[in-house]
Amino acid sequence: MRAGAPGSLRQQLLRWLILPLVALVALNAVSLYGDAVEVADVAYDRSLLSSTRALAERVTVKDGKVVANVPYVALDSFETDTLGRIYYKVTGLQGETVSGYDDLPPVPKGVPRSDLYPALVRFYHASYNGEPVRIAALLQPVYDDSMRGIALIQVGETLDARQALSRRILLNTLLRQALMVLAVATLVWFAVRLVLRPLMRLKQAVETRPLSDLSDLDPALVHKEVRPLVTAMNGTMARMQGLIASQRRFIADASHQLRTPLAVLKTQAELALRENDPVALRAIVGAIAGTTDNAIHLANRLLTLARIEHGGGSASMAPVSLAALAGQVGLELAVPAVQKDIDLALEAGDDDAAVVVGNELLLHELLANLVDNAIRYTPAGGSVLLRVGAGEGGVVLEVSDTGPGIAEAEHDKVFMPFYRAQGTLEANPGGTGLGLAIARDIAVMHGASLVLGAAEGGRGLKVRVLFPARAES
Repeated sequence: MRAGAPGSLRQQLLRWLILPLVALVALNAVSLYGDAVEVADVAYDRSLLSSTRALAERVTVKDGKVVANVPYVALDSFETDTLGRIYYKVTGLQGETVSGYDDLPPVPKGVPRSDLYPALVRFYHASYNGEPVRIAALLQPVYDDSMRGIALIQVGETLDARQALSRRILLNTLLRQALMVLAVATLVWFAVRLVLRPLMRLKQAVETRPLSDLSDLDPALVHKEVRPLVTAMNGTMARMQGLIASQRRFIADASHQLRTPLAVLKTQAELALRENDPVALRAIVGAIAGTTDNAIHLANRLLTLARIEHGGGSASMAPVSLAALAGQVGLELAVPAVQKDIDLALEAGDDDAAVVVGNELLLHELLANLVDNAIRYTPAGGSVLLRVGAGEGGVVLEVSDTGPGIAEAEHDKVFMPFYRAQGTLEANPGGTGLGLAIARDIAVMHGASLVLGAAEGGRGLKVRVLFPARAES
């Protein structure tokens, strides 16, 4: 696949629908898991506080000392309730250990009192005997007739039960979210197939068409958003129909035009084979040479016309001096002008003022066709004037001759390939009827206008081409 190609529409729709959905579900799963763990922690802390309170109720003052009556049955009940190992410590008024595990981690500095309960309790995490524990530290008032003060009751439990519950919550959350993603992904997949079904019908309609069928596709086959594409395709097929029709006309006209000189050549060759008189044979060979020249001229113009109509749009454009190009064409066609005793003149202004943006080869072809036409249709002793200069907001090119001219009623018709205006056949029997068609196509390609008119004095033809002004860089 070419780099940068869009790829599969189905895959992109699935990707952009499912991937964000998976990301949102993942974020939701993390949030749900965090909330569930927080709720579980609150529940376990409440249970831990209950155990601490139960132990605090057994702390009393006896003979001026803090004592704790903690039977093993009570500790066993704590472990049964929490499903974890329990550690406790009771600290007296002077910081002495009254009962429990003397090395239980003390309350770290800065641990705030829990606002969830009215009791003076603090919860904190610590490590005891190499295991993480959660400890509740409760300040319990104790007093009798001889003394009063605050005892510290600490009850810690291992995190096994909490972690097991957290893993269970996580697995349950992931399982539910995975099932949700799978269900939504399945729905999205079916939805994408359903949405793309009209495009698949359009694809099938295009694939099953005969090669010769260039009729319009029905825009109603697809969604409203895709209908402009179908309309554009219909426009392209309409242009293709026009191009194919033009090619067919061109091939038919070309075959008809080439058939005549070829038939004449064959007849002349057969005559030459039967002729024994050297003088007559030489005349026939001369006629064959003339017919061959006309056939070559016709073939060259046919190739030029085909190149312009079917490939000229890709020609590279650059600044071209029409004055210099006109001088070059004048020198190239000076010989046929001299042979007909035609006065070929060039009037060119400043080279810098007569610069256009175009393709030099095609512009040369335009000039050559116009000047060659003028020479061919101008009778001996006439004149042809090639004028180039700035004017009327652009660059003007004019070719005037003293030939038979073209009636105004035929000005549009002469741009049709192979059309010969009245009176031109006698002036140039070997003409092809392609010169003006080629010139007009090249002018249109360069954004120029080509207009026919009468030459000065009312006799002859003047072809005027106006090129747009070159934009200043």
